[in-house]
Amino acid sequence: MTDQTESGYAIGQAIREVLRDSPDVHRALARRLGIGVTDVLALDHVTFSPTPLGVVELGHLLGIRSASATVLVERLVDTGHLVKVPHGQDRRRLALHPTEHARAEVTAALAPLVAELRGITDALDAPTAAAVLAFLQQVRDALARFAHQPQPSD
Repeated sequence: MTDQTESGYAIGQAIREVLRDSPDVHRALARRLGIGVTDVLALDHVTFSPTPLGVVELGHLLGIRSASATVLVERLVDTGHLVKVPHGQDRRRLALHPTEHARAEVTAALAPLVAELRGITDALDAPTAAAVLAFLQQVRDALARFAHQPQPSD
């Protein structure tokens, strides 16, 4: 095996390990917030969606039925994590938004992890940081293509 092949394998293995550890991070955040993992994923989708999400869209993103998404959203509204507001383009619809309480709670819960990651990234020189960023964007794009690739049964 060449050095490039070995490093490519090691990088691939490291990516698999990061992906494998991601659910553990979601579970840890859910424990810190006192909510379920699906609730954490819902908050993440609502917070970072480029367009406002309604209950149905959120259900699709989470892979749950509309009725389950409605129950989840009502639970997050009741706990002060989400609010429902009129949709910007379609006043007949409601859009979901995280509350400031939710943002502050998540920020506080993630603070130790963010600080540790900041220390790691701050140690990179500018050219290395640019290379790492470009690499991670390419990995993210590859993951998104794989996740959204239609299957023969779709």
